Amino acid sequence: MEQDYYQVLGVNKGASSDEIKKAYRKMAMQFHPDRNPGNKEAEQTFKKAAEAYSVLSDADKKRRYDQYGLEGLKGTDARGYGSFEDIFDAFGDIFGGGSIFEDFFGGSGGRGKTARRGASLKCDIELDFKEVATGVEKKIELTKRETCEVCRGTGAKEGTSPTTCPYCRGKGQVQQSQGFFSLRTTCPKCHGNGKVIESPCAKCGGAGRYPKRSTISVQIPAGVEDGMRLRLTGQGESGESGAPPGDLYCDVHIKPHQIFKRQGDDILCEVPITLAQAALGCTVDVPTLLGNVVQVKIPKGTQNNEIVPLRGEGFISLQGHAKGSLLVQVVVEVPTKMTSRQEELLREFAEIEKKNVSPRQKKFFDKMKNIF
Repeated sequence: MEQDYYQVLGVNKGASSDEIKKAYRKMAMQFHPDRNPGNKEAEQTFKKAAEAYSVLSDADKKRRYDQYGLEGLKGTDARGYGSFEDIFDAFGDIFGGGSIFEDFFGGSGGRGKTARRGASLKCDIELDFKEVATGVEKKIELTKRETCEVCRGTGAKEGTSPTTCPYCRGKGQVQQSQGFFSLRTTCPKCHGNGKVIESPCAKCGGAGRYPKRSTISVQIPAGVEDGMRLRLTGQGESGESGAPPGDLYCDVHIKPHQIFKRQGDDILCEVPITLAQAALGCTVDVPTLLGNVVQVKIPKGTQNNEIVPLRGEGFISLQGHAKGSLLVQVVVEVPTKMTSRQEELLREFAEIEKKNVSPRQKKFFDKMKNIF
């Protein structure tokens, strides 16, 4: 039994062209493959509706169909559609040049050029140790393409709009056939946009965007590490034709400090003391990350490179609220120049040491005997 094209679209035989158009729009939206992935029944309905529309929207084919049915369409290009590509090709310029699907699916039947997301940008931010300890807000100045406020990104002169490309009829692509082969290429006139601008916007020259100097505030969290990259979503360049903007990536560089070295969330500070201070114990002044000075007690008998930790004086952890430590590393300085009196006292001290060998020295000498 032959399928009645009027029944397919759900309209009466006397329906106007606008009613036929409206009915097909409704079916195209309902059964479009993008909205019914993997639904074979919806695909067949979509194709059948396209076939019905190709006949009923054409005055000559409609007249033949009304008078003779499908037999009257012999000798015309009325046919069923084997693929969605065929449908999109057939209706690329229907209804005044634009695809019937543009209003619903944002492009020439789903095949035109999709508006591209804005480009992402990169910048470098330099911090000192104190800024890392407290966190800081940095102002970044950069030039990036922003949506033109005059044409609102359309690229067309105020009061005008882009028009459908006459060369590709809004598809963004052109097809060339050679024997059994066909080749699709980007339209050379509209460059794949499917639209052309007859009267460009004076502000942006038809680009829809233009370079603009911008100042962006970047909130640097406390505890950030050297080499980290911060991502500011949506702070890159504006997208084409209302597409989302790109992102801004900020690479963090921490300037070396004169006396501090970072070890994770801890800070290492080398503090020189004399031989006598290490042996007898002492109290030394040590600077903190925030510029304060604290007194640190060095125990009697402290060895070279031993560490005295100051809890809570390091960097705050990015993973939580815990803070690292300030690691005071004792560096015992051996005197290179001494007065005669100092040498005399030191020699006397050395004689006493020979009679009272330290536990570590004794252990070392015992190991040497076992070796030899």
